[in-house]
This record gives sequence, structure tokens and C-alpha cells, in this order.
Amino acid sequence: MSVVTLQMGQCGNQVGGQFFNMIARDTFDQSLAKCNVPRQTNQQFIDDVCERFFSQEEGSLKARAVMVDMEPKVIAMTTTEAKRSGLFQYNNKQQFCQKCGSGNNWAHGFLVHGSKCSQQVMDLIQKEAEKCDRLEGFFTLMSLAGGTGSGLGAYITQCVRDEFPHSFIMNQVTWPFYTGEVIVQNYNAVLTLSHLYQSSDAILIVENDQEQKICSQLLNIKKISFSDINEVIGHKLASFLQPAKSNNLTSNHLGEMLEHLVPHPEYKLLTMKTIPFMSENNIQYSAYQWPGLVKHLTQMLIANASMEEGIDWGVKLSSTGLAYNKSMANSLFLRGLDVNTVDVSSFKDGRLYPSWLPSEACLASWTNQRTFNKYEKSASLVSNSQTPLISLNHVIDKAWSMFTSRAYVHQYIKHGLAEEDFLDSFACLEQVIKNYKDL
Repeated sequence: MSVVTLQMGQCGNQVGGQFFNMIARDTFDQSLAKCNVPRQTNQQFIDDVCERFFSQEEGSLKARAVMVDMEPKVIAMTTTEAKRSGLFQYNNKQQFCQKCGSGNNWAHGFLVHGSKCSQQVMDLIQKEAEKCDRLEGFFTLMSLAGGTGSGLGAYITQCVRDEFPHSFIMNQVTWPFYTGEVIVQNYNAVLTLSHLYQSSDAILIVENDQEQKICSQLLNIKKISFSDINEVIGHKLASFLQPAKSNNLTSNHLGEMLEHLVPHPEYKLLTMKTIPFMSENNIQYSAYQWPGLVKHLTQMLIANASMEEGIDWGVKLSSTGLAYNKSMANSLFLRGLDVNTVDVSSFKDGRLYPSWLPSEACLASWTNQRTFNKYEKSASLVSNSQTPLISLNHVIDKAWSMFTSRAYVHQYIKHGLAEEDFLDSFACLEQVIKNYKDL
């Protein structure tokens, strides 16, 4: 089953570049000795990855991707870096860019560029989809803060839903820094999330602040760049999107995962937690075992921690004391040595989930004995839980504070957005917050 990736805007193309680079390195750049699987098994894994994410064209491996940005610079850089890797390339014919950006204005991206560019972009998407023998769905990478990724990304997602009503759509959205990259980023985030809630099957949230902490505290990077942050995001995405099997031998196809993770259309917000993260120097001196990894990852879920360092072990699954993080559904991905021996019962504890949810619907577990990236053992958890509530409340409060004084609203109205559109978006997300709080 194949997935077409849509890279929208500067952020989407930069994250997409790191995502495909991580998949290509993990798949093609590891020696057989380090993979921990027989040659035939490894070849089957490579074949599965190629069908899912790549196509063979003109004698080279091309990413199943459509690149979209209103300015050409980032697409050109991402394309060049992919070619330089020697592992894969982007198809130059599957790119759409112009010379006029969206000015970090969601309305400009959605209402102006959306109506003008959608047909050309959809032609590229249709062309990429037709290359797939078995198309399963679309994976869109985009930002919440800017204009093109957020505005045009939301518009194209609606177009994809209309054109491919039976295909799965997952949008990965990059949450801006709390300190602020763009003065109107909270407006853009509210408008994007509310529109995606109407057209996407799942919204996978990645927060720049959390990924920066991983770079600083776990990877020991002194001068952190966006490239470092995007590499962490790419690692997390590949850790659960690379092929794996469940106990009944079904594969982790996009549809299989989303049908489990999003059992109700009012609950679409997903987050990722991955361990371990280590610097190159520390890996060779580290000895980590499955019980320790599972224990830490379970507590990260319970205490709503983004990484294993600094977990609050005082948060317990009890009716008294500190409130713990409740989930709608969780998917666990284990890769590496001895994965079939791992006890995952801690993720099935009924106290983590609503009382009305059937026990068999709580956790889906996927494994692959092949080592992932540079780690002998690694674990990732994709969770539909209350994790995004703090950030979502923060964004809504900031946006509403600005909106009540009508700050910068005129910049959106001049492109055709009405004040009622803002109010509808606030109402939509307030309902989302209420639903998750009631879990």
C-alpha cells in the first residue's frame, strides 16, 4: 500500500526532506550485519518501504511526494540535499512554486493562493496518485504558524478530501515556539486546526519547543538549528511509519493505524513519544533493556512528558493526587532485538482510558526485529490523548485576547475572511477541548 506525501510550505518541505532522508538512511544505508534480520527478511522490508514511500523512475528512486511552496528557495534546497544524499531524489516535475509568498497570513494562503493554485496542485497530486498500484492515503506535512503551509495546506487538504473521499488523510502539523515566530501565529493555528478538523482523518501534532529540548538535553547539541529539530521530527515520524507487524501479522498501513487511533470523529489529535534519544558519543557506552524503555515510555504517557529526562514519577494512575493523562487510543511501535519478548501490559491499564471504551480497542502493538536507525532497541508511542490540551488552550487564549481587541483582524478581512469565520473556528476548538477534558 502506497502513501503520497504532500509537503506544504517552508516548514512542510524542510520536515519532509528530513523525513524521507531518515527513511532512506534507515532502509538503504545500514549494513546487513547491523539490521538484526536475515537477508531475505531485510529485502522484504526494503520492498515494503519502496512500495510505501518511493517509486522507481528514470533509473532512480523518487519520493512519492508533491512539493508546494509559494517561494522556490526551500524546495530547491530540499531537492538538492536529497540528490546529494545519493539514496533518493525528488521528482522535479512534481513541484509547484511561485515567487510570491503568503506573508504569514492564513487568509492569504487559504483564500487567495488556495483558489488560484488548487487546480494545478491537484493535477500534480492526481498524477502522483496514479503511479501507485495500491493507493492508501495521503500524509501532509505543514506548519501552523505561517501562511502557505497553514492556509494553503488547509485548503489543499479539503480539495484532497473532495477528490479522494475514500482515502485516508493524516496531517502532521508543526506547532510554533511559545515565544513566537510570527505575531499572528495563534490566529493561523486556530484557523488551521479548525479547518483540518473538518477534512482530515487525523492531526498529528509536533511541538517545536519539545523537539528543541530533545536536541539540547538528550542529543547535547550546543547550537540548535531548525535542521536539528527537523531531524528529530523525521526520526519520530519514521519510527512509526516504517513497516512493522502486529501480533496477527497485519501491517501498520496508514488506514490500519488511523482506524485504531481515531475511533471517533470528535477525537483526532495525535502526538508522538519516542525513546531513546542519545548523542552519537553516548550510544556506544549505553546499555538499555526493554523493561526500562517500556517503564519510562509508560510514565511519559501517564505524566504527559515529552521525553524521558525530567519525567514526573509522582504522577500515578489513581483517583487521588496529581491528575494523569487519559487516552482515547494508543499505538505502540517496538523495533530491534528481542521485540517479541516485551511485556506491554502497562499500556493496557483500563485507568488510562474512558470506562466506556472496550479493552481490546485501547492498545495496538506493532513490532519489527530490524533495528531502527542507530538504535538496537527503540520504542515509539503514537497517542490519541489529552496531551495537546495545554498547548491548545494556550493558543486559543492568546488568539482570543487579540481577537477581542480586533488586533490584526483587518489583515485577514482584506483577503476575504469574515469575523464570523474566526468565531466559528474558536467554537470548533472549544468543543474539541471539552471533548478531551471529558475523557
